[in-house]
Amino acid sequence: MIIADILRSKGAAVLTIAPEASAAELAAVLAENRIGAVVVVEHDRPIGIVSERDVVRGLNSEGAGVLDASVADLMTTELFTCEPADSVDRISVAMTERRIRHVPVLDGGELAGIVSIGDVVAARIRDLETARGQLESYITQG
Repeated sequence: MIIADILRSKGAAVLTIAPEASAAELAAVLAENRIGAVVVVEHDRPIGIVSERDVVRGLNSEGAGVLDASVADLMTTELFTCEPADSVDRISVAMTERRIRHVPVLDGGELAGIVSIGDVVAARIRDLETARGQLESYITQG
């Protein structure tokens, strides 16, 4: 299974935010959309990612004043991305090793979607269920 398969089933919509937006605006976007991360975009190019974890880290170090900080102050700029043709297994391993939960998908340098660890786990479960069904069919017909 490849990342494009996940995007086909979940859709390619990606919420983005500008680096100059405030942490309070970010918190509202996360809460209203019930998501854990947003891709930070400048001039139609992804330049980072900011998650609820980043907000919590900011609260821990800066207190409530962090809500006035900009997204640029909180975001992760070392952006790990994948492409639609990448295997779900490879991305799963990378997410585990890097301890990340969201990976933007780029197609030709353009933002084409985002996959979460939940998306990856669900895809792997579907693959395992398919394989199990095929094995059961083979055993019962064999």
